[in-house]
Amino acid sequence: MEQKNSQEKTGKTSDSLSQNKNGSNANREREETTVEQNLSNAYIPKNKLGDLPIQNELGMDKELKKQMDKTKEDIEKFKKAITKEFKYVEALGIIPAQASQKIEEEYEISPEEAKRKLIHLLMIIPEEKFKEIQKVKVEAIKIAKEINPQLWVHVMTPVDVFNLSLDSKFDIVEALAMSFPILDKGLLGALRVSSIHKSLVLRKFEKYVTSYVIAGSIIRGEAKPTSDVDVFIIIDDTDVKRMPRFELKEKLRSVIFQYIQEATAIAGAKNPLSPQVYLLTEFWEAVKDAHPVMFTFIRDGVPLYDRGAFLPWKQLLRMGKIKPSPEAIDMFMSSGDKLKETVERRILDVATLDLFWGISTPTQGLLMMYGLAPPTPKETVKLFREVFVEKEKLVEAKYADILEEIIIKVWKEFEHGKIKPGDIDGKELDRLANNAIDYIKRLKELREQIEKRTQEKSIEAVHEDLFSMLGSLLGKKVDKDIVSEFSEQLVKKGKMPKKYLEGLKTIIKTKEDFKELIKDKKKKLTAKEITEIEQARKIAAEITNTLIEYAQRKDFVAMDRKRFILKSKDKALEVFFLDDVFVVEGPKMFVLKNDKLVETSLQNLNESLGKSRDKPGNIDLKSLESLKKVLGDFELGF
Repeated sequence: MEQKNSQEKTGKTSDSLSQNKNGSNANREREETTVEQNLSNAYIPKNKLGDLPIQNELGMDKELKKQMDKTKEDIEKFKKAITKEFKYVEALGIIPAQASQKIEEEYEISPEEAKRKLIHLLMIIPEEKFKEIQKVKVEAIKIAKEINPQLWVHVMTPVDVFNLSLDSKFDIVEALAMSFPILDKGLLGALRVSSIHKSLVLRKFEKYVTSYVIAGSIIRGEAKPTSDVDVFIIIDDTDVKRMPRFELKEKLRSVIFQYIQEATAIAGAKNPLSPQVYLLTEFWEAVKDAHPVMFTFIRDGVPLYDRGAFLPWKQLLRMGKIKPSPEAIDMFMSSGDKLKETVERRILDVATLDLFWGISTPTQGLLMMYGLAPPTPKETVKLFREVFVEKEKLVEAKYADILEEIIIKVWKEFEHGKIKPGDIDGKELDRLANNAIDYIKRLKELREQIEKRTQEKSIEAVHEDLFSMLGSLLGKKVDKDIVSEFSEQLVKKGKMPKKYLEGLKTIIKTKEDFKELIKDKKKKLTAKEITEIEQARKIAAEITNTLIEYAQRKDFVAMDRKRFILKSKDKALEVFFLDDVFVVEGPKMFVLKNDKLVETSLQNLNESLGKSRDKPGNIDLKSLESLKKVLGDFELGF
């Protein structure tokens, strides 16, 4: 980013970056870690704070609560007054009380002022207003003192905040980033979520993290409340011995990404966090070649944490010491030589692979929905035309033509090597793509038409099955007569529940209603209509099951009247006096013919039972005499 404004404003030069090395690195790292941990540990999520980060109402007396409520009102008054005076304010935040001492030391607030238990407010104005910063400070302080003498305002631009990081004052940046927002246009939320994420990562993997750098729109001054927060995390892999470097990167990356949700929840920000994780060795290789991504990253990035790697790179870049090698320049330039080939290949890939799979797979699914087995691509074209265009007449022929062109003329010719990169240009690709999109849109409409037909056939089949069964049972053919007979013979006599009579009427009505709906091919079934159809199916299934049980009971009673037990000295047999006399001995079936028992089948017995279902079960005395000749003396019972 441009540093000219920062230098005019603060009087600092880029030489301040080199001063980071003064003193012991180990001591500085310990101090940074301690501050970060203290601030992170002391931070209380918004839902536990109420409206102020300094507020905790548990156990407070009335006087203290009254005082805090007044402070809250004063801060709200300040916000209204300052935003009315300076409409361009980007952010207002309450700096955590835990960070007061650090802030007061950094900005050299006198001990006498500090004793007043100041409430520190952070106010950020746009970078282009930096020349007015002194005027804004004076006015902000004046407004604050008139409202509440304890309010202390720190007016900054984004560059002021970033310069703190460039001076390795990470603990101060952490304190500012943790400010509780009372107004935010994107910058404060982005700083909060990235700072909290950084603290979580360092707490877990501090010895592996070389640099944690924020970049992107927030640094360019383009941040919005919903802007992505781009952060780069560089992992030190120089002393890894037991684990492959790639494995180390993936393991750390996995955990780092898991912390995104936690950091977002704690920050209460809408800014999505987008971390990029690099190994130090791979990053250095890219830096040596001045890779454009890394070049931009080093130029624009601002570290929220650094162990002496990123800031020197940034300084070297400013000094012009990081330059691309001739080999790197050749490598980047050579990529342009393949542009035409790459574009032609991409066009061909879209025209063949993407368009082919994009329309063939949904078409196969639709044919399966219709009831056909999954076809091959070539069969798909043929079946689509035969079924939906010619047989059912549900879709226009032009859509079958589109399908045939993409699957047969384009895909198959590409598969056989007849189409090569360059044979299809952008204009032709547009035509094919537009046809495919139009085809898919029509396919969705076709699906709704098929679903309607399926529903229609389904409800008709349900009606047909149920009323055919009732017609056979009651001897009627017309729906109206069947319902009337069902009421008289089964409901009124207590053989069927009354609700089934209403159920039959519902099934008839649903069938008729749906028949009217299906006439409108463009009309889509509503959720209510689909529910009504499903309800009719359930009612039909329940009535059908009850009728089957009723018929079985009736058949059993009829069969039982014709069944007798024949007991002789050494065995017991079942005898059925039907049109013929049947004798059952265990699994064997016999029929009485000319005073002899001839073996027969269960099927013949069942057929004979069916024919004589409505006839009374009478014992034929002549048949009894014949049985005595065959079996000897016996007793007959039920």
